[in-house]
Amino acid sequence: MSQGSHTSVLDDLGRRIAGGELPPGTVLTLAGLEQEYGVSRTVIRESVRVLESKTMVASKRRVGVTVTPMHRWHVLDPVLIRWRLESPARAQQLVALTELRLAVEPAAARLTAIRASEDARAEIGRLAAVLKELGDSGRGDTEEYLAADIAFHNCLLEACGNLMLSAIKEPIAQVISGRHRAGLTPAEPVHASLHNHVEAAAAIVRGDADGAESYVRAYVESILGEVRTIG
Repeated sequence: MSQGSHTSVLDDLGRRIAGGELPPGTVLTLAGLEQEYGVSRTVIRESVRVLESKTMVASKRRVGVTVTPMHRWHVLDPVLIRWRLESPARAQQLVALTELRLAVEPAAARLTAIRASEDARAEIGRLAAVLKELGDSGRGDTEEYLAADIAFHNCLLEACGNLMLSAIKEPIAQVISGRHRAGLTPAEPVHASLHNHVEAAAAIVRGDADGAESYVRAYVESILGEVRTIG
């Protein structure tokens, strides 16, 4: 198999490990990878170095490159998340990320309703209006809707005033993109889900912490029920 570049070799090898084709305990050699991918030893070393930085593999002299157990991986790394979403592990990753959203987003929404600046509140309200307009016009499956959806959630998390919670925005952006790429974002969004987005924004704008938390929890629970049905 000839991939030709560091990026393509890294992505292919990363997806194979992330998706379980190369399970924990698998031992690889630089020579074997060089032959398999038809690239230089330098390209292989660079790819392995990146995988080591994500703790997906460990190198040891006279042993080789060993795939590490999943509990050691940097599981919130956006690239690692993307690899899993592009692999046979997609369904499992979507559920795990949505469960994370359920734990984080309602709490972040409560804090955002309390702490957000007026500019942030206005932007969240504006983005909710964009989502409603696109959804009501049957454009919920477009790149435009995807961009507005990611921006909405990024703004909500950034405005909460807690750096630990806002750090989750990249993984959440990945799961939103993953649902879109999997064809799970309908042209006409589920009414209740879109309604809850709009109402969550309205609650944040008026400083209603209980309402913001409740509406966000409602739409994430709906999404979780959806992704759990993916086979």
